[in-house]
Amino acid sequence: MSSATVEAWPEGPAGLASRGRRGFRAWRRTRPFWGGLLAMIAGLPILYFPYAHLSLGGLTVAMSTTAGAGSMIIGILLIVLGLTAWFQPLVRIFCGVATTILALISIPVSNLGGFGMGLVPGLIAGGLLVSWAPLQPLPAAGPETAGAAAPVDAAPTAPLPAQAAAAQPLEYGAAPVAEPEGERP
Repeated sequence: MSSATVEAWPEGPAGLASRGRRGFRAWRRTRPFWGGLLAMIAGLPILYFPYAHLSLGGLTVAMSTTAGAGSMIIGILLIVLGLTAWFQPLVRIFCGVATTILALISIPVSNLGGFGMGLVPGLIAGGLLVSWAPLQPLPAAGPETAGAAAPVDAAPTAPLPAQAAAAQPLEYGAAPVAEPEGERP
């Protein structure tokens, strides 16, 4: 290994992989990743089974239906909807509703929705896509924001326990803690 290669990656290959993993995790958390992935997975069996020829012993079984083109369109649309949900998260509700409708349409068109292997992930993906919402950023708790929220004419009052708990944002997994009665101002 030359010294130029070592200088380009000062943290080494392990650090580069760690940075890549953290970048992928940040990207994944800003979009409906699992719903999009399931929508793409649902499209594969719906695409495959109408064109498959299975061999059982010496007998060839063709699963083709009269709506083979419809199965192809449904499968490709499910894959495109999954990719669209990944790269355009603002249209996630449309993608979720369309994924659910296409999964249901695949029941009569594509061998019971790819024998259920495309139907079930498609329905789950539709629900995940519709229900996903981006995280809201936490408000910055600084002295300038605390003073600007209170009116100038108002008399100072002690916050109720529910108001005090709502004023402090909780971290993921943290539970609210009740304040002791003796420490109120």
